[in-house]
Amino acid sequence: MSYIPHTEKDIHDMLSQIGFSSVKELFSDIPKGLLLKESLNLPTGISEQEVLGKLKSLSKKNRSGDISFLGGGVYRHYIPSPVNHIISRSEFYSAYTPYQPEISQGTLQAMFEFQSLICQLTGMDISNASMYDGASATAEAVLMAKRITKKTGVALSHALHPEYRDVIKTYLSVDGNNIAKIPYCTKTGRTLPEKVETIINKDTSCVVLQQPNFFGCIEEDIKAIAELVHNKGALLIVSITEPLSLGLLKPPGELGADIVTGEGQSFGLPVSFGGPYLGFFAVKEKYLRQMPGRIVGETVDNKGERAYVLTIATREQHIRRGKATSNICSNEGLCAFAATVYLCLLGKKGFKELALLNLHKAEYAKRELSKIPGIKIRFLSPIFNEFVIDTGGKSKKTVQYSDGKALYQGIPLGGFYRELKNSLLISVTELNSKEEIDILANTFKKS
Repeated sequence: MSYIPHTEKDIHDMLSQIGFSSVKELFSDIPKGLLLKESLNLPTGISEQEVLGKLKSLSKKNRSGDISFLGGGVYRHYIPSPVNHIISRSEFYSAYTPYQPEISQGTLQAMFEFQSLICQLTGMDISNASMYDGASATAEAVLMAKRITKKTGVALSHALHPEYRDVIKTYLSVDGNNIAKIPYCTKTGRTLPEKVETIINKDTSCVVLQQPNFFGCIEEDIKAIAELVHNKGALLIVSITEPLSLGLLKPPGELGADIVTGEGQSFGLPVSFGGPYLGFFAVKEKYLRQMPGRIVGETVDNKGERAYVLTIATREQHIRRGKATSNICSNEGLCAFAATVYLCLLGKKGFKELALLNLHKAEYAKRELSKIPGIKIRFLSPIFNEFVIDTGGKSKKTVQYSDGKALYQGIPLGGFYRELKNSLLISVTELNSKEEIDILANTFKKS
C-alpha cells in the first residue's frame, strides 16, 4: 500500500501550477552523478509476524550482565514502572507543548507542574517548559546573559563539562569567541573565587560554573563567586548535569545564581544510547522576558475555574524575528512529563533518600579504591556521586571481568584534559551494587 495519498491527477495539477510537466523535470537541478541508476537493493516486504521474529532474534544479541561506572553528564538511575505507563497514555504521548489550551488542559498542567518542580529544586523564580538538553540550555543561557548585559565577554570554568564548553563555543562562533577560561584548582578540583576575580573584567557578560562540576567536585564557593560576578555587572550561570544532587545540595538560586540550567535525564529518562535528553532552564523573575523557550501559566477561565495557557512564547514563529530570544523549534514535552511523573512519585522524602543512597555508594567506592596501591583520589573536594581517580596508567577503560562480561571502569579524562591523562571519572548510582563496586576494586588490584 502506498503511503503517498496523491493521485496522478493531483500530481499533474500541482506540477502545472508551478510550471513543470513531470516530477523528473521538477528535480532536474540535481546533478546526474548523484542520482541512482538502479533501484535500491532492499529485501522484499515480510509479514508482521516475521518482523517480530527477526526483532526478537536481534534483541538476543544485546549484552546483559555488564557493569558500568560511566557518568559524565549521563547517569543510570532506576526508573519506576509507573513512569513509562503514565507517559504512554495517548492523551500525554507527545513531544510538543500544545497550542490549543481549550483541548489541552491536562498536558499544559503537566508542563506547569514541571516548571514548578524545577523552580523548587533550583531556588529560582521562573522556569520554562523544557529545552533540548543541558548543553544547549547552558549555551542559550550565555546568549541570554549577553542580551541582558549588552557585553560580549564570557568566562567559563574549566571544570565545566568539556562538551558543554564546546557547544557554547559553537553558539558564539558567529559573533567571535570572546571566551575566557577560569582554571580549576589542581588540588581541590574546584573553581576558586580568586581565580574568577583575575579573569573577569568590565566586558564580562557572565560566568558559567557547574555544580557538582565535571570532576564530581562540589563547588563550595558559589556564593562568593556570585558576589564577585555581580560587582562587575555580570551574571552567574550555574549548570547542573546531575540534578539528583539537588536532593542534598543548597539550590543555586539561594547562592546568588541568576540563571540555572541543566540536564534532566536523571529524572526518569533512560540512557538509551544517547537520548533524547531534557534540558531545564530557570531564571530570576526580572529576566523573564529574555528567557528562551515557552512558559505555561496558570489563570482562570470565563467561569472562574483554574485554567492553563501558554503565557510566554518568545520564538520567531510567535513574535518578530528581531525580538525572538531563541530559534528553538521543537520541544521535549514528553521527556519533561516523564521527569514530572518521576519526581512526583519520589516526593521530597524519597528524592532526598535516593540522593543519600547515591552519595553513600560513591563514598564506599571512593574509599575502597583509595586503599589500592597506585590508585589515588585526584581531588580533595567533597563529591556527590562522581569522583576522579589517578590510576597511574593502570586503567584500560573497559575490561572483561567474568565470562566475557564487560566492566566499564569510567571515563578516561586524557582526551579532555592533557594533565589528567592517567585519570578516570568514576560514577556510582543506586544501580551499582556493593558487589559491583567490589568487582571494580578487584580489577584494579589485579592490574
